[in-house]
Amino acid sequence: MKAKFLFATCMLLAATTVAMAQEPRLPKKVENVTILDLNGEKTQLPEWGKKNLMIFYIDPDVHSQNSDFLDDMEVNHRAEGDNLYGFGIMNLKDAPMVPNSVARSLARKRTAKNGATVLADQSRELINAWGLGDCNNKFVLLIVSKEGELVYVKKGELSKADIDGFYKFIEKYK
Repeated sequence: MKAKFLFATCMLLAATTVAMAQEPRLPKKVENVTILDLNGEKTQLPEWGKKNLMIFYIDPDVHSQNSDFLDDMEVNHRAEGDNLYGFGIMNLKDAPMVPNSVARSLARKRTAKNGATVLADQSRELINAWGLGDCNNKFVLLIVSKEGELVYVKKGELSKADIDGFYKFIEKYK
């Protein structure tokens, strides 16, 4: 009986350690990465070192996850400021059923209407470079300071408390 309990405890600790290892400790110094623009050309993250960055890293398989939050931000401008630049990055590697060219084409059409900046990560460059862990089937909200520090990471569906906390957090970066 003690052996089963000890084994279960060890398994729980191992699972917790693995889960914690997939989430970066913050703040964390990160470097600019080279990914693709919507035309398939190599580019780096815009406004790096000039402004604080608010990045929406989105798996196209779950593109509507947190859509109410994004709509609220677009309509109410609650996260806008002179020192903050927001943009999206499509996590194309984790969306194998969506051809990369189709995803980029759809994003080009949408950005032509709303003027947003959207980039494409076809090989998990950002995830790997910044040690973000599992981002498959997740909306990932990131804040990077002008100094190149990753200061905020939230993955998945945002609760009301998450959203309220984010709006409070973002104030000092606007």
